[in-house]
Amino acid sequence: MSQKPLLLLINDDGIQSNGLLAMKKKLDELGRVVVVAPEKERSGIGKALSTTHIRVTETSLRDGSKAYTTNGTPADGFLLALNKILKQTPDLVVAGINLGPNLGIDDLLNSGTVGAALEAAIHGVPAVAVSYCVKEISDQGEDKSRISEKELELSARLGAKVAGYLLKNGMPQGVDLLSINVPENADIHRVRATSVSYVGYGDIYSKEEGGYRIAAWILANYPNDGKGTDVHTVKEEGCISITPIKIKLQHNKKALKNMLKNLHEQRF
Repeated sequence: MSQKPLLLLINDDGIQSNGLLAMKKKLDELGRVVVVAPEKERSGIGKALSTTHIRVTETSLRDGSKAYTTNGTPADGFLLALNKILKQTPDLVVAGINLGPNLGIDDLLNSGTVGAALEAAIHGVPAVAVSYCVKEISDQGEDKSRISEKELELSARLGAKVAGYLLKNGMPQGVDLLSINVPENADIHRVRATSVSYVGYGDIYSKEEGGYRIAAWILANYPNDGKGTDVHTVKEEGCISITPIKIKLQHNKKALKNMLKNLHEQRF
């Protein structure tokens, strides 16, 4: 009998998130699932790593299943799982379900959920980030806690279907991670392959006494972009977006030819 696949589940909304539990229940059908998640919400942290003391605590999810929680970042969670908790490489990393959109280049680089997937991809582990694009979050705690497992059912089923495909067939050629964004009231038959929107955030800060903060997260505030991008697909078409991402950066060394020549001619 072949050994069951090992799946690592991470998020940035915290260990008690309904999105985490909804995703785990579906992934349980595919293999052995190990959960490593932050003690509390760590949204907007990207793939940052902690330089302070990190606690790792064994705990239980609401369904009674075993999990690990840390006071570190989602990316910390991946590295701790890889090197300390699992002490082996998982077959697949799933990050999510993130309660809110992860669209465009800013979200790609800022999201703790996607950050965990990026960290996995850097280490050669296939990774999927799943996000539920609720239209408005005005209170990080209350609004997210109101999103029920039932509301997340389609996102969880889709994430598990993609995970099952990847476990069987491997990651598509030239792809390191997949970012899935599911709009509210999505139709499972309206799924698009998309590219990342390279239009950055507008003014997302609200003034408050003594300074500014991001008071709300609203899908309508994402700057419009062209057809085929993740933002347009979710925001304007209401379709599910699956974005294939390659993490290898481009290095145009020839572009430095004149600059290096100039430096060589300078006297220091």
